[in-house]
Amino acid sequence: MEDDFVCNRDFRRYYIQSALELPTEEKRQQEFNSQLHIDDNFKKIVIVGGMTSTYQDDNGILILNVFDFLLNENSLEM
Repeated sequence: MEDDFVCNRDFRRYYIQSALELPTEEKRQQEFNSQLHIDDNFKKIVIVGGMTSTYQDDNGILILNVFDFLLNENSLEM
């Protein structure tokens, strides 16, 4: 599995996966699997639809709800 997007801005890179929702641990693992296998220290982000709270998990992956992503111009830096 691969990430949906890889974005470069100056000397920064963002690996972005999108998911409508993460209702089960199986779905969560499916969406996070590709990011867990990336062997660098650039930012890894999963953008989730709905009102999911924005947080960073134990693996350093930022789970970002779509509203924060679209409405906060600095959302990738959270």
